[in-house]
Amino acid sequence: MVDVAQIREHAEVIGSDGAHVGTVDHIDKGEIKLTKKDADAGGLHHFIPVDFVQSVDGNTVRLDRPAEEVKREWSTS
Repeated sequence: MVDVAQIREHAEVIGSDGAHVGTVDHIDKGEIKLTKKDADAGGLHHFIPVDFVQSVDGNTVRLDRPAEEVKREWSTS
């Protein structure tokens, strides 16, 4: 399991396919809250489980599944 303390605000979140998913706003109750100002956010905050995180490398959070799959599974509340 990844140490969530390594996940930084404004880090880029990418899928296992290297495609952009979003930008970290902050960690909240076991989920990554993505900024609503990101181009892919549609003006909404989206939440993804920290369980999706495969690795954290500096300012990049890499997920264990492709970006499109993450976007089908993320929540907005």
